[in-house]
Amino acid sequence: MSDGRRPSTQDTRLEGVFGGPLNELHERAVRPGASPALVRALELRVFLALTEAEVVRVRDRVHEAMAPDAELDSLSSDALRFDAEWLEAALAARSGYRTALDKLLAAMPPPAVRPLATPVPVRPAALSSSLPPVPLGAGGGAAVRGG
Repeated sequence: MSDGRRPSTQDTRLEGVFGGPLNELHERAVRPGASPALVRALELRVFLALTEAEVVRVRDRVHEAMAPDAELDSLSSDALRFDAEWLEAALAARSGYRTALDKLLAAMPPPAVRPLATPVPVRPAALSSSLPPVPLGAGGGAAVRGG
């Protein structure tokens, strides 16, 4: 699984904020004119997902070492102390990435105010009339016919 596609605890939130499934958000982020907030949010999401994977890896290693059926001879206080330090660092990084993501999303305008991701030019409708165009006189004014 590529690093950009690892699940994170904030995926559902990002899908709600940016209005689409994660795969679509990744596609939108690489298009010209992509929202800088979307690009930054997905970058933070990648870091968060990697950090969360590391938290899970260390947690599982500690659980395995402390399992009731684990060999007592394989238990090492040094290894557990190292894992505790590693876990502390990973949790601090996770907290930092979540805080950064929270701040980014809080700085965004509400969904109703946000501009479209790709503005669509609108052409004014051509005025149609059954009357022939009015000819202009030599002075630039409209010619008037007496009747």
